[in-house]
Amino acid sequence: MGNSLLEILNVRVVGSGERVLVLSHGFGTDQSAWQKILPYFLRDYRVVLYDLVCAGSVNPDHFDFRRYVNLDAYVDDLLNILDALGVKRCAFVGHSVSAMIGILASIRNPDLFSKLILIGASPRFLNDGDYHGGFERAEIDKVFAAMESNYESWVRGFAPLAVGADVPAAVREFSRTLFNMRPDISLFVSRTVFNSDLRPVLGLVRVPCWVVQTARDVSVPGSVAAYLKTHLGGPTRVENLHTEGHLPHLSAPMVLVPVLRRALR
Repeated sequence: MGNSLLEILNVRVVGSGERVLVLSHGFGTDQSAWQKILPYFLRDYRVVLYDLVCAGSVNPDHFDFRRYVNLDAYVDDLLNILDALGVKRCAFVGHSVSAMIGILASIRNPDLFSKLILIGASPRFLNDGDYHGGFERAEIDKVFAAMESNYESWVRGFAPLAVGADVPAAVREFSRTLFNMRPDISLFVSRTVFNSDLRPVLGLVRVPCWVVQTARDVSVPGSVAAYLKTHLGGPTRVENLHTEGHLPHLSAPMVLVPVLRRALR
């Protein structure tokens, strides 16, 4: 299982430090999303990079629609990778859906993680009573319909919105990795993410967390970062980035790097 999973998910270990740092990408990207961040951590860390099974860089034959119906199977993948690599303790940086995967993994194996750094994290994207996740059910259904009817056109509209900042290179890069995904897998994963609700388990987290939130994120309102700070069970702080968009590692890496360094200290 170990070696084949490492191959399937394109696992790489780079860098020469003593400590282990895991970088886990979000929906619509792959491990290449970290390429502007990576050089700054190679001296001090052994960095583990991998692709989520839904990424366009992974052979789509490996995506099991029966298995990946919720985030637990992604958590299995992460824990199996770390086990296969013999990692006993690591710091974890997770973007978007991977922030939630990291939270669930830390609940299952708290001793494995020294710290969780959560970029653009949301335990639930849908509004619910007093909870403001950012989206109404009808809005999300419209998104799914758009993805289904014309994926290419949806990507062209969504990528600039998600990047948020006026950084054409980041929009091009995010569009590239979105187009790499098979449209049916992309839609399936979107449904999985938008139907997730991790609010009930946040209190089970014991690992220190650092929530990184940009000034304006089309996917995650600032109120969600405040909610995480209140409800995560471990010591938690929120760092507001002076930049916009859901993908600061693509659009503003030089704003993000010093924050990651500080968080990892």
